[in-house]
Amino acid sequence: MTKKIAIGMFQTGRVRDSWKMPGRQDDPNFTDLGYWIDLARRCEAAGADFLFLADSYGYPTLGDAIIPTAIERNVQFSTVDAQMLVSALASATERLGIVTTVSTQVEAPPVITRQYRTLDHFSNGRVGWNIVTGSAQAASALLFGEPLMPHDDRYAKAADHVELSLKFWEGCWEDGALIRDGAAGIWADPSKVHEIVHDGPFFSTRGVLVTPPSPQVTPTLFQAGASTAGRDLAARYAEAVFLAAEAPTLAAQIADIRARAVGYGRAADDIKCLIAGTFRVADSRDEAEAAHRAAIEQISLEHAATLYAYFTGIDLLSLDLDRPIPASAAQGDNGRTNIERFLGPDAPTVREVLEEFRANGVMGKPFLGTPGEIADQAEAMIAATDADGFLVQPDPDGGHDLFFGRVMPELRRRGLLKDELPGATLREHLFGEGRRRLPDTHPGAAFRRSAARVPV
Repeated sequence: MTKKIAIGMFQTGRVRDSWKMPGRQDDPNFTDLGYWIDLARRCEAAGADFLFLADSYGYPTLGDAIIPTAIERNVQFSTVDAQMLVSALASATERLGIVTTVSTQVEAPPVITRQYRTLDHFSNGRVGWNIVTGSAQAASALLFGEPLMPHDDRYAKAADHVELSLKFWEGCWEDGALIRDGAAGIWADPSKVHEIVHDGPFFSTRGVLVTPPSPQVTPTLFQAGASTAGRDLAARYAEAVFLAAEAPTLAAQIADIRARAVGYGRAADDIKCLIAGTFRVADSRDEAEAAHRAAIEQISLEHAATLYAYFTGIDLLSLDLDRPIPASAAQGDNGRTNIERFLGPDAPTVREVLEEFRANGVMGKPFLGTPGEIADQAEAMIAATDADGFLVQPDPDGGHDLFFGRVMPELRRRGLLKDELPGATLREHLFGEGRRRLPDTHPGAAFRRSAARVPV
């Protein structure tokens, strides 16, 4: 039986590149709500499982100063708050999942749990939380007036955050706690609404999530970080994880995450592994490759170095371009994913790292060619890695239409896509109709309880 893959459409809350294209300066853009509503409706009409909105409070810095190129060229700079979009997008769609990114460094569990429960109600169960420790950590720390926390400590804090969030979502309200008996004047059964008591290494609380349970109870949980600590967090808690690399590395990462998940008492297929990639479709392979080369030529080394600094805090232009990134520069506490991918015995030179970021950014090599050729490449990648689908990066101008109109029909013709999204909730879209809630194998299920149990 052919595996039915999931399709998520990637978009940040940042400015689309069309602002610098001749004749495109007046295109609807990131501050125009109509742009987002139109995008969500097109994603839904095409049959995508979800629209994924990346987000961060950070921006490119070196030391304590913002990099001027970030402002001048808008490299990971201007943005809107993606969380504010969800209600509008949910109102404008009926089936599309909507996934947003919120950092465990910035927002406390009582804030996140109430936000996502509210949004799960408003969307009828279609929201997901992409759990991250943040990107551009140095800038975020400066912005919030906090010290830069060491990398592994950030993941320890994330684990404590997610555990407490799951206690709120799964442990506060028992099934049947909400009565809504107008005649008797009873809203809820106090014996079935529990105070959460938590005294963790990073978060402490004694209180109740006052918003009643939503269709999914807990939003569908995503994670995007391929460092060792990131993979371990995904194995413990995530239901879907985003990964970007070449096939051998992806296969190893996916196998590692699934093995770790089994070690945590979960099933290997409890996690959907999605490959983040760019798709450039054209009438011929030569035309697609030429368009990709033309796009690369528009990106300077300074732009690429600024983008790399955003993710890592490392100034590549200050290093010897013809040697690998030195161990001393790779020991910082910013994001590890884009440092570790360029280390090891076959490490590229700094110049090669810059060229890689000019060509592909944080994604792997793009899928290029005709719809048939791209479908061949996608099918081969799924077979080589045992992945479960793709997080699709749009063409540089922000358009998804070529993928919607040419690639998805070919994938559907080959039986790789679902004929229609199963169920009404995002979790059902990914795991099948009837699976609205976390499975019993998920750690969050352990916080469900009866009134006879003491608070967690």
